[in-house]
Formats: sequence, C-alpha cells, structure tokens
Amino acid sequence: MLDVSTTIEEVLYPPIEPYETGMLQVSQLHTIAWEKSGNPEGMPVLVIHGGPGGGGQPSYRQYFDPNAYNIIQFDQRGCGKSTPHAELKDNTTQASINDIEMLREKFGIQTWHVFGGSWGSTLSLVYAQQYPECVRSLMLRGIFMCRKSELHWFYQDGASHIFPDAFDAYREHIPADEQDDLIQAYYARLTSSEAEVRRAAAKEWTRWEMATSRLFPDASYLEKAEDLDFAVAFARIECHYFINGIFLEEAHILNNVAAVQHIPMHIVQGRYDVVCPVRSAWELHKAVPKSKLIIVPDAGHSMGEVSIARELIAVTDSYR
Repeated sequence: MLDVSTTIEEVLYPPIEPYETGMLQVSQLHTIAWEKSGNPEGMPVLVIHGGPGGGGQPSYRQYFDPNAYNIIQFDQRGCGKSTPHAELKDNTTQASINDIEMLREKFGIQTWHVFGGSWGSTLSLVYAQQYPECVRSLMLRGIFMCRKSELHWFYQDGASHIFPDAFDAYREHIPADEQDDLIQAYYARLTSSEAEVRRAAAKEWTRWEMATSRLFPDASYLEKAEDLDFAVAFARIECHYFINGIFLEEAHILNNVAAVQHIPMHIVQGRYDVVCPVRSAWELHKAVPKSKLIIVPDAGHSMGEVSIARELIAVTDSYR
C-alpha cells in the first residue's frame, strides 16, 4: 500500500548547510563547483547528480547521517554553478570521470563511497569501473545504462504509451516530418544559434522528463521546466550526451562489469519507474550477483518519493 501519511521531511535527515564550498578549474574552458557538508572527519561519500545536466541539490545532503558522513557534491561541467553555463564543448563522460578523480586527489581522499541515481548511477558505475580501487561502495538508484533501447523507450516510443498526455506536447513541439527521430530533432533546436529556439525546446524536453519522474505527477516538478536557466543546461547537456551515445560503446557498463564485482553495491529501484524502467536494474543485478537489489513497490523514478527516500537512507545508514 502506498504510504500517503508520511512526508518526505519526516524521512530525510534535517537540512544542513555546507561547511566548505569552492570552484575547481578542470580544463582551460571548464570550472566545476563543489561543496562539502556533514562531518569533516566522517566517511567520505561522493554524490553524483543526474541528468546529465541536472546539477547538485541541497536536499541531497539529507540522505546521509551528517554525523557519520563527509558529504561531497559537485556540479558536472556546464550545469549548476559550474562555468561556462550549458557549455557542450569538452563535455563528455570521460571528462567527468577525470573531474571526479581531480576532486578526490584535491581533497586527499584515498577511498570514498559513491552515491548516484539515474544518470548519476551511470557515471558512478563508469567511474567505479575505471577506478575500482577508489570506491568503497556503490549506492545506486534508478539504474540507467544509456543503451539505445533505453533512450528509444523514453524519448521516442515506450513511456509515451503510459503518459500519452504529457508526451503530446513533447512530440508536437517537433514538426511531423522530423518526429521519427525526436532526439535528433531536439538536438538541432537545443544547439540552435537562436536563443529563443533553444529555450523553447529546452522547456518541452524538461517538462516531459519532470512529468514522468514520479509515480504520482507533482506540479512542483513541472515548475523546473519554467526555470529556463535550469532547463537549458539540463536539456542541452542531456541531448548532447545522448546524441553521442554518452561517448562510450553500446552496453559499456555491462561489458565491463567484471571490474566492480568485488565492490559492495546496493540498487534501489522504483517498480513503476517510467524514466529508467526496472529492467536495467534487474540486468545489472544479474550481472553483479553479490549486489543487493531493492525494488520499491510503490514508487517511480524520483528520489524525492517517500518510499524511495526511505530505502536510500536505510542503505546509507547501513554503512555507518
């Protein structure tokens, strides 16, 4: 039964502020924003946000016991407080992996827990496969492996059968003669030289994702599409990664899964996740038999859903 009596505020740890923030120049072009919160002497945990292009959020700090964890967040290239805003040049998966390593070395951390959902789960897994000796555990949610089938399901044909009302505006923003490849059509508009064309496309792309992220749609999520600074970075960077197959070969994560077999791995997955359907979490779990998969029966994609948050906090508490 869906628990409608408990609020997200009752499940999360209380809000906290960072004890340190800063900017790290990671290339001649890009500078990324970072923050630390919680206990400076606690177990380090890296929080990897979704999107790509979503940016870190203050609420992410609340999924960890602030007395036990040193909570580290950063905004990936082009989003959040990182500069330049919405920049696509030199913005690739490998660049983000390199940025994470630069942060680890800057902070003098030998090993850390890695926590990520949606695209954050993708980047967490790719990072762990490249630097397995640096990862104490993987705490993952809403598994997304960025395969062609997953992208087709959400952005072309699949989720559209469950949310046809929300999909209509996303599809109809594109002329009929371009609707057979919506990612390509949106990419053309999101990279247009005309600001209004970019902003209009970003709004529709973002509204589609926000409309489908929760088991019960939430008006506050739809408002994110109205924040055009957020929407432009979110949509442009997502589409840039997807049109390029996240700059990795198809099925990269499953092809390289041997590298993470020894790392403790928890997977929290909403049964009714329309954005990142449970099949990907199931396939990852089968490929890493020692992983623990928690399928949440009354949730969709968002970590802001009470039942998802409760399970995530149970995972982070288990490492205290």
